[in-house]
Amino acid sequence: MIIRLLVPWMYHLPFGPVYTCAFPGGHAGFSLLSMPARLLLGFVIALCGSLVAVYLNLPLPWMLGALVATAATKIGGVRSESRTALRCAGQWVLGVGLGLYFTPAVIEEIARNILPLMAGAMFAVVLGLAGAWFLRRATGVEFSTAFFSSTIGGAAEMANLSDRYGGKVSLVASAHSLRILLVVVLVPLGFRLSGVNGTGVFAPAVQQVDPAGLAILFALGAGGALLAQRFQIPNAWVLGPMAVTILLTSQEMALSAMPSFLINGAQLMIGWSLGDRYRPDFFKTAPRFMMFILVYTLIAITLAIGVGAILSRLSDISVPTLILGLAPGGVAEMCLTAKVLQLGVPLVTAFQVFRLACVLLVSGPLYRILLRHFPALAA
Repeated sequence: MIIRLLVPWMYHLPFGPVYTCAFPGGHAGFSLLSMPARLLLGFVIALCGSLVAVYLNLPLPWMLGALVATAATKIGGVRSESRTALRCAGQWVLGVGLGLYFTPAVIEEIARNILPLMAGAMFAVVLGLAGAWFLRRATGVEFSTAFFSSTIGGAAEMANLSDRYGGKVSLVASAHSLRILLVVVLVPLGFRLSGVNGTGVFAPAVQQVDPAGLAILFALGAGGALLAQRFQIPNAWVLGPMAVTILLTSQEMALSAMPSFLINGAQLMIGWSLGDRYRPDFFKTAPRFMMFILVYTLIAITLAIGVGAILSRLSDISVPTLILGLAPGGVAEMCLTAKVLQLGVPLVTAFQVFRLACVLLVSGPLYRILLRHFPALAA
């Protein structure tokens, strides 16, 4: 009786279309329940992974635990599920929380470091070009696949561009999934093992939680996200809410702090969503190509450390903050790492957003220019 009452309600949850999955020997009732059951299973796996990571005192436990547990079980054949709406919810919380760091003093600090920001964006573009050459020579894939697999931009945007220019979308998507997994796991772990501790120099504009103010921030943030989606801005559910909150905070209109339990929940949702991208045949698909993506990502992380050390000497930004700002991960993941580790959240956010904007603007035109001047690349 309870199941009969719950099923119609669960079918109207805002998770997007519900698909059924029939199993050999299964029953129609189980097929009907398969999607909600798989969502529940995915949540339980992600939560257990996070709790284990908390117990082991790992860095970013709520995100890394959920990511690793979900990815491992998905590769192992477990038919759990996540939804884009859940990742968007996590990004929504994160975007609002990040914007609370951008006080007038922080805005001035970012303006003083515009040259390092430009250098970071140029580093990402050059790194992508070098990676395209490396992947083309090492694996023999077509240039479009190599180029958009190595470009440090949004995974969805790079896959779409690859499809437009004749690349293999599956390889590009897999390349970015592996890159983000490696960066999200290795960079925080490296900080933990090296004993790097955040100084907390940048703090949110307000420290007290005001439920009414928080509700207003979330409502305005949702409006910013929907507006960003309308204009097809990547990472809309991070950048839209963050832009709205930055506008308020920079005018000394911060309405509330962000409760830590919401940040932990956002980590879990993002980690769960990242891990859900993996499939049992993930490492069986073009294993040579994936092996060189791994090598490229390790080289990119090493170069980010080196360039961060150089830029630190030319500016007053700490090396750990620069490493996170230059790291070839996703915007949400690197900014969340900075927040949890207290490593210059506003500057890391500025580096990641500036880089993303630059890469997305130049990737398509740069690819066309390269083909125009080096037509042999299309062969």
